[in-house]
Amino acid sequence: MEFDGGRFDRRAEPILSPSASPGQTAAQSRSPVASERGLDWFTFFLADIQTGFGPFVAIYLTAHEWAQLDIGLVLTAGGLVALAGQMPGGALVDAARSARLLGGIAVTAICLSALALAIWPNFAVVMGSRMLHAAASCVLGPVVAAISLGLVGHAALGARLGRNARFASIGNGVAAAGMGLCGYISNQGVFFLTAALAAPAILALMRIRSKDFMVFKQESVVTAASGPGSLFVDRRLLLFAACVLLFQLANAAMLPMMGSILTMRSSQWASTLIGACIVVPQLIVAGCAPLVGRRADSWGRRPLLVACFAALALRGVLFALVSNPYLILAVQALDGVCAAILGVTLPLIVADITRGTGRFNLGLGIVGSAVGIGAALSTTLAGYTLDHFGSVLTFYGLAFTAVCGLGLAALLPETRPDTP
Repeated sequence: MEFDGGRFDRRAEPILSPSASPGQTAAQSRSPVASERGLDWFTFFLADIQTGFGPFVAIYLTAHEWAQLDIGLVLTAGGLVALAGQMPGGALVDAARSARLLGGIAVTAICLSALALAIWPNFAVVMGSRMLHAAASCVLGPVVAAISLGLVGHAALGARLGRNARFASIGNGVAAAGMGLCGYISNQGVFFLTAALAAPAILALMRIRSKDFMVFKQESVVTAASGPGSLFVDRRLLLFAACVLLFQLANAAMLPMMGSILTMRSSQWASTLIGACIVVPQLIVAGCAPLVGRRADSWGRRPLLVACFAALALRGVLFALVSNPYLILAVQALDGVCAAILGVTLPLIVADITRGTGRFNLGLGIVGSAVGIGAALSTTLAGYTLDHFGSVLTFYGLAFTAVCGLGLAALLPETRPDTP
């Protein structure tokens, strides 16, 4: 049965020749260069497209004299759809016969959302566009992960995820610069550019050939434990989801809080410094994500996850202590370290835990829901703490949350397949 990046058979193993040597086995696990490069560019352009739906939406609607309450309602609705759609999106990719086709449909939906935003900026259309974009985004993350697994298999997945993170980071940086320039000319132009980027994204997706996906065989016995309900009682997956929730609870509010503090100190330079604080981590991710993928295979997943939480806790403590803008920028470099590690290890650990179940993307949806919950709670709780106890205690509180996550990460069993 062909694995087309969408799902794979339960209890599946690659079909190998009985006389195949280890060297031949490794060679068979490598996918042709054209499909690998197609995935590179698809990841790059996908990051470009998603950048257009970041802060540019609020800027665009404000320029059209929308009330801040209405802007908040639209953004909140999109966030709720994104949160609710994580598990259904993953299950849909698991069930799809072709993840590439599903990815193309999702990119087209985002293209239509961008065009609708640009042409008809009224409340009903904008609300519908944001919800359509959020729903499509719930599918695209699992699509990229599923195609990656289909092309290289479990053995080389760490390196492939590192490569994905590099191209996504470069895409984010390039898109932020290009759309910032475009927005300087016309806020509406940002969304026309976003829609136009759907074309090269789909062309890149078409370069990924179905014949390059690994071939799997179906074993005769399928156990009940491989059903979707088994993931909701899997101790390792639930523990990892709790780790990710604590990570987002500690991480999501840090940079917005620092932006507010800098604005109160010097509003003239705050936007420039925050922009630099966004770019620097992207550069670090682009530089070290492939190395993280290789180290995940040689060192294991848990040491990297512990290092990620340690870096986050250190960042929170340093933000509480420093006020010099240059030191703040240096501290923000730790965000790049965390993003590189978590961007690679999150889908990799889920792939390890769900191996042989055919529920990889549902597992991603479960962990993705934890990401959304943690991020949503983080800014609210940190804002309350900042108002009542000040910035120093708030950053120490976020650092303590990261330490709690580190403790959970230390309890997580190593999931690397060759670990006993």
